[in-house]
Parts: sequence; C-alpha cells; structure tokens
Amino acid sequence: MAECEAAHTLFLSKKNELKLSQKKIADAAGMTPAAVNLYFKGINPLNAQFAAVLARMIQEPVEAFSPRLAEEIRNLVGVPPTKAEAGEPNTNPGASAAEIVREMLGRSGKNLSEDARRRLLAVAEADDGGAIEVDYYRPGVVGDEVWIAHYDVRAAMGGGQIPHDYPEMLQDVRVSPQHLREMGVEFKEHFHLKMVTGWGQSMAPTIKHRDPLLVDISIREFVGDGIYMFSWEGHLYIKRLQWIGEGQINMISDNARHPPQTIRADETYIQARVLLVWNAQLV
Repeated sequence: MAECEAAHTLFLSKKNELKLSQKKIADAAGMTPAAVNLYFKGINPLNAQFAAVLARMIQEPVEAFSPRLAEEIRNLVGVPPTKAEAGEPNTNPGASAAEIVREMLGRSGKNLSEDARRRLLAVAEADDGGAIEVDYYRPGVVGDEVWIAHYDVRAAMGGGQIPHDYPEMLQDVRVSPQHLREMGVEFKEHFHLKMVTGWGQSMAPTIKHRDPLLVDISIREFVGDGIYMFSWEGHLYIKRLQWIGEGQINMISDNARHPPQTIRADETYIQARVLLVWNAQLV
C-alpha cells in the first residue's frame, strides 16, 4: 500500500508538468486505464514491469516509490544501484535500503503523507533485516479491534466504470474480527479485509448506491456462487457471479430490471469477494 501510494503521489505531482494521464501510462504499459488505477489504489500490488514503465513516464527512478522493485530490477538486469537511473552519480554505493529510502524521501517525498513515508521506510528496514510495522493491522487497545483500510475506489453495480478519484464519506474502519465471525462473516486473516464502495442501482435491494462493502482481497478466483468485485472488459464491477460450465459465468444483478449476462471466465479478473454490506438504514 505504501508503494502504491508513493507511486500515485509521484504521478499526481508530475502529470501536469509532463502532460500525463492514466491512459497514457496504460498505453505505454499495454494495459487498460482501469488496470493502472488498480495499481495506484493498491488493489493490485506493483510489479517490476509496471514499475519500470511508470518510472520512465514520470521521469523518476523506480526507487523513488519502490526500493523493493528497484532492487528486483537491478538483480534481473545486473545494473548498479539506481542513482544511475536518475542520471545522478552514485555517491553512496554501500548504502542500505533504509538509507536509500531516507535519501529518496528527502529528494522526492515531500508530497507523501507522514504515514506513507513511515510505511515505505518500514519496508526498506525490513529488507535490511528489520520487521515491518503496520499499525492498522494490529489489534486495538480494546478487545481484538483492528483497522480495516477503506480503498478510495468504487465498483459499478450497473454498466461498469473505470475507477477514479472521488470524495469519500467513510474512511478507515475499526472492527472486531471476532464479532465479524460471530455475524457469520468468513475469512482467514483480517488483513485481507478491505472496504470499497458500491456504485449504481443494479444490485438493489441487496446493495444500494454508495453502500460501503467489506471485501476479501485474498480471493482472486471464482470459489463458488456469490457476489464478487471483478474487472471485465476494462471496467470494475460488483455483481453476483454464477458458474454455468464450459468456461462461462452468469453475471447477475439483484435488481430485476437488469437482465443476467453471460461472460467468459478467462476474460473475468476477480479482485475480491464481497462478504458484508456495511449499510446504514434510516429509521
């Protein structure tokens, strides 16, 4: 998440100067703008291929947002540390990952939040043999409460849409995993749980427009009939999926005014399974 936030922040800081858009980056990387957005929002973890393209487009070294992937790329291609990528002399060839990150933050990290700076440094220190410290994954001070991150991404419950920035009412949520299990919510690890927002009317009355949803991002394939968040034809959806055999899936809306649609399983990229609708009913 820290790497994705750092990459997104650098993109936002450079896009006007370099006349960039998510579509331009998507075209350069051979993917859809929706896929780029999934990287920026932390739905999908960054990989070396996308990191290399992004670094070239924003004219920053990969280490500016991911020392981990910078090291991976160096190992793959056998080049010296990445100050050379930025056209700078390598004045500290023996620097540790944490030292490189501190230098990077001083040079390019002014737009990052304090939390993102801390988490990037924690990742680098883990590479040096330390331990990653992620506060919002820990149990809270009361009972077994933990923080669940709310992704700033919305998934369409209608015609589908490309995720983009928009104002959110709900921020990170603090919950009790034990209480969730008592409610019948099934999951393996609490840090796989995230919050997203449904958008549209096609899943009403089960999910209403702008309902927050609890999803399990460890489920990345069809595991049985249910409601999933998935990408199809470059758009992000929340729909009920039902296997019908021969590599085909029924995409079903709970709103009867939206007829089912048959889609191919090999063209459907599941991002998470919806576990709970976090809706507030007016009384």
